[in-house]
This record gives sequence, C-alpha cells and structure tokens, in this order.
Amino acid sequence: MSYKFVTFSWDDAKAASLDPVSLLVYRSNILGADQRITNTGGGNTSSKIIEKDPLTGRETEVLWVKGSGGDLRTSKTENFSSLYQDKLVDLQRVYAARKDKGLKSQAEDDMVGMYPHTTFNLNPRPSSIDTPLHSFLPGKHVDHMHPNAIISIAACARCEELTEEIFGADMAHVPWMRPGFELGLAMQEVAQTNLKVKAIMMGAHGFISWDDDPKVCYTLTLDLIEKAAAFIEKKYQAKGGDQTAFGGAKYQTRDDRHSVLAQILPWLRGQVSEHKRFIGTVQEDEKILRFVNSADAARLSELGTSCPDHFLRTKIKPLYVDWNPQSEDVAALKAKLAAGIKKYRDDYASYYQRCKHANSPAMRDPNPTVVLIPGLGLVAWGKDKSESRVTAEFYNCAVEVMRGAEAIDQYVALPQQEAFDIEYWLLEEAKLQRMPAEKELARQVHVVIGAGSGIGKEVAHRLVKEGAHIVCVDLNKDAAEATAKEITDKYGVGIGVAGSGISGCGPAVGLNANVTDRASIRAALDQVALAYGGFDSIEVTAGIFVPSDTSGHIPDEKWALTFNINVTGSYLVADEAFKTWKEQGLKGNLVLTTSANAVVAKKGSVAYDTSKAAANHLVRELAVELAPLVRVNGVAPATVVQGSAMFPRDRVIGSLAKYNIPYTDDEATESLVTKLAQFYADRTLTKAPITPADQAEAYFLLVTRRLSKTTGQVIPVDGGLHEAFLR
Repeated sequence: MSYKFVTFSWDDAKAASLDPVSLLVYRSNILGADQRITNTGGGNTSSKIIEKDPLTGRETEVLWVKGSGGDLRTSKTENFSSLYQDKLVDLQRVYAARKDKGLKSQAEDDMVGMYPHTTFNLNPRPSSIDTPLHSFLPGKHVDHMHPNAIISIAACARCEELTEEIFGADMAHVPWMRPGFELGLAMQEVAQTNLKVKAIMMGAHGFISWDDDPKVCYTLTLDLIEKAAAFIEKKYQAKGGDQTAFGGAKYQTRDDRHSVLAQILPWLRGQVSEHKRFIGTVQEDEKILRFVNSADAARLSELGTSCPDHFLRTKIKPLYVDWNPQSEDVAALKAKLAAGIKKYRDDYASYYQRCKHANSPAMRDPNPTVVLIPGLGLVAWGKDKSESRVTAEFYNCAVEVMRGAEAIDQYVALPQQEAFDIEYWLLEEAKLQRMPAEKELARQVHVVIGAGSGIGKEVAHRLVKEGAHIVCVDLNKDAAEATAKEITDKYGVGIGVAGSGISGCGPAVGLNANVTDRASIRAALDQVALAYGGFDSIEVTAGIFVPSDTSGHIPDEKWALTFNINVTGSYLVADEAFKTWKEQGLKGNLVLTTSANAVVAKKGSVAYDTSKAAANHLVRELAVELAPLVRVNGVAPATVVQGSAMFPRDRVIGSLAKYNIPYTDDEATESLVTKLAQFYADRTLTKAPITPADQAEAYFLLVTRRLSKTTGQVIPVDGGLHEAFLR
C-alpha cells in the first residue's frame, strides 16, 4: 500500500541487524515518531520472545511489553517490562476465581498487583494495565495504537457498523471496556472465535493489531490507519471539507491575537492557579483556530473527549469561552473567562459528587486545563511546560477525532461515569501518590536578566536545578540563547507539540532586552507570558562598571549610563513587572544586584559605587512599594572576577598594574584572572575567591520559601569584607 496519511519508516537492513528485544524497541520508536499513529505517551507494543530462564536454564516464552509510563517515540529497552507468558496466562484462573465470588471490580485491580509475580529476570519496569491485551492475543507481535483516524471511528455512535463497513472481515469490534483484564479476555475470545481476525476496534479507545512477523505487524498497523484516514477524508471532502468543518466559521481569527494573549495570560494563569501554580502553552495552529472559531465548537467542547488517554490530561471537558473576537474587547473577554471558570469549577464539583464512589479519592483541582477562545486559539495548563504542551497536543488529537467522527457519523463522548472511573481509578491515584515530591521551585517561572554571562548565567543554572523554568534575558541575545541552550541540552525540552512563537520552548528560553528601555522590557515580559503564561520571580544581575580615568574623572555620558543601567534599569524592570504581578495575583519575588562597593568608598569607581548605593536603597523602596504581593531583596557581591563579563582581559590587566601584581603581557587570561581573584580574596576574612556560584546560592535562598519573611534586605556575599560591615 502507498501511504498518504502515515509514514512508512521500516528499514529492512536496520531491522536485520537487531536482536529481538532491540527490534521491538525499533518498531516502537518508528511507530511513536508519527503522531498520526499514536499520541505522546500513548499506545503499547509487545513481542513474545524465547529467552533462557535464568533460574532453570531452559527456554521460556517471555512477553516484552512497553511498561507503565514512557513514550513509544523515545522508549529504550529499560522502558519495557518482561514477564513470563505462561504465568500471565495462568492468572486467568486467579481472576476467574475472584470474579466468581462477586469481586469483579476488585479482581481487576488485584490483577495489576499480581503482575510483579510474573516478572522475568527481575526487570524493575512496572507493567502497564494493558499487559493482558498483549498477553492474551495470539500474535507474537502486538501493536496497540491511538491514531486520530481510528479513534474517530471508535467515537462514533455507529462504531460497530462503521468498523465492518470500512474494514470488513479484517477487523473485529469490542464495545468500550476499561483497559485491563476483562478487556484482555474479551479480545482473546474474539481472536479464538475468528482465527482470521488480526485487529480489533476498541470502542471509544483505539485499536489493536497483531501478527507473528514484526514487519507484517507494523505494516498491518499502518494499513489499517491509512484505510481509516482515507475513508474519513473522502467523507469529509464530500461534506465541504474545511469550509464546512464543525458547522462552518462563526468567528474570525484576530490579527493582534499575540497582543491580546499577552494581556490576558498572566491574569488567566492567576485564575487557574487557585490550588497550585500552572505553566501555560498557547496553541494557535490552523486546525485549532478552525475549531475554536466554528459554529459547533461550543456544542462539541461541552461533550468532552472520548479516548481515556486524552481526558486524563484535558479533564472531562475544556472551558470554551463564547467571546466574539470581532465585536468584544479584552475587558469583556476577562469577564466571560471569570464567569466561565466559576461555572467550570461548579460543574466539576457536581460531576465529582454525581459519579464518586464510597472509596473514591478526594476531588482534585477543579480548574480547567484547556481553555478555548475564539479568535485566539487554545491555552493549555500543566505542572510544567512539558505537561502543558502534551495537554495541548491531546486536545489537538481530540479535535481531529471530533472532525473525523462528525464527517462520517455523529461524535459520541465517553459516558461521564466511565470517564470518572478512569480519572479517579484507585490504581491511577496510587500511581500519583508514588510520584516523587516536586522540586522546591517547581511550577515557577524565573526571569534572569543578565543571564548571558557571569552571575546571571550561574543563577539560571542554579534555579533550574530546583525545578524552575528559566527565561534567560540579556542585552546580547546570542548570549541569552546560549545559556538557554545549555539548560535545554542538559534537561531536555520535554515532549509534546510546539506551539507558535516561542511557546514551544522547554525549561528555558533566551530573549534579549535593554533594561534602560521600558518598551524593550515590556516586550520581553509579554514574550514570557506567551511562552509560559506568566512569571513568578525576577532576578536582575545586569550591571556595568565604568572606571574613572587617571585623573579621577568620568565623562558625563558614562556617569549617566552607569546610573541608567545599575539603578534606573532595575526600577523600570520592577515597574513593568509589577503590572504583570498585579494581573496575575500570585506572590512573587524580585532580587536586585547591588555591591559591597555600595557601602565602601573607593578611589577610581565613583560612578559605580554611588549607583550601587542607590541600588541598595532602591531595594528598600521597592520592598515597600510592591508589598505584600512581591518580596524585594538584594544580593551584594564583592569583586567577582571569575566568569564575569565586567572583567574582560584589559580590565584585569589594568587592575593587576594598579595593585602592582606581577604579570606578563603574554600570560594566559585564565592565569591573570586567577591572580586578581586571589588578590581580592586575600583582602577578605575567608581568604577564598568569590565566584558566581557563591552569588547564585544567595539568589536561590531569597526566592524560596526558606526566607519567606525576608524583604527589603541586602545580603552580602563578599567573603567577609570587613570594610563593608554594616555600621
């Protein structure tokens, strides 16, 4: 078959070079790489492989299956569980015995606890709840995928009839059942009843296919998706295609949507972060805009999603705001969003009360994770950038499912009770409880100004280690982006689709801004809103040092520049940021960089020293002005030579000459820096050079809750410079 709707990626030479387990990983990766085949983190693959039992030395059949969590696209061998196939099959007797005692629901959950007893070779990877689906089907190789085209059929009112119409005898059908043992048994019965069937449509869920040859299994999976997509596309075009999709366009996209989003996102972040802070992702591609602008968007969004993988991220339904982007202003949008969020919370609480069981976990955060706004697009929320990107991706999938289902029949969402039983499944709750505790700065966005080098770069690296998302800002955009790249190279960009502009970023992004230019600062903060939804703390490390000439004179323009950057710049940042902090309504932090020189009068640095003295008092003034919403503190370094952009080679040489420290003109810069750093260190009580890392630790402490009652203070990090002791 030639493929139009999926990509055939199988390489015979590559496959031939792999052992059976590596071949399973390869098959999984190429399936997961095409998001038209399965969504991020969704689907399972497996192979039944003959292995040597480490206990008996005899050959035994082992089921290798993608374990709990992970993503097919990126999975490696360690992401797969390995289980004795015969022991898995033997669990059917245990299940039958427990079910016969009237404990069917409990028996389902108990079986998951039995899987570790079937583990082969002490493999630590936890097994997926889908394990029985793979074990009980006859094929040596099994693919369980979540393609939009197939789910479109699975989510139709006439799913069973359409399955027969499209696939004939090639695919059987089972009605919706929660993934687990009972579904595995139902599929086993289908396969035993009809030996020619090698695929099953799973109502409201997806499909599963199998074969004894891995390439044939892979090809069959693609063939079935291709056939479903072609069928849908033909029906879709016959009904008018994009022009009439979702009932046709009701609203038009706004050309100034980025400006509008920048205005509302911090406020919206504050609204949905009632319980815990969220990180946002904006999605505004053509498909999403077509949906949110459509006549049917309100009706379809209210129905919610069908596939369990989708609504575990997107919740039972999104929040759709019926705002007219052509005739209503931003104030009207905020009013409608506020009313919509209140109603959403009430609806979610009613859903919980209506569907809960005696042993259900407590109600979770009732705020929406997906917000749909005509003319603007979709805003998704998650605990970090990766999660919000995946949430956006999943609702994109849901939109495509609705498009396909409406083209060929009528879209039907999963019944609310079934959805609740998945969302509040005790096994899902146990998985959440096993998650490691969040890091100290998780769910936060920190804007580090001056992150291109020196202290700023070190602060960025220190904060991201504690879970913060970092916006690296510098006058030198290349330097800012380089720091952001260092962070993303180390921590990864996460998973999920990229949005527009810079909203596809991961834990860090690089921007440029001039702190002496209010418009430049505002533009950068608006970009932060588009990237993450808002921000929590700002660390200003940008600064300039202009020495006096040999006569002690400094030109007027250099004096003005020093104060513009070291004092006025910090004020402008605070003033613009406070507008956003007020909109957001979430507690924040501002940390400014002053200097030990602020309290130590020295010859040759009059402009710098007096500007830093002003910065010290600016900390105190801003602490008063921005309270109680924002804590404002400062860090006062002594001379930081190593890694500082303020100490280029010529300044280092000038300082060495000033203090009569021996050096040679051809001496390496690193050696010169070390000499000067030690000279300054010897003037302190600790006798140790002061590094950017020393400063970064102070910034970290000030933006955590460890010093949550500290504001208006300047913390010296100067190695014990006694001249700078407070008087």
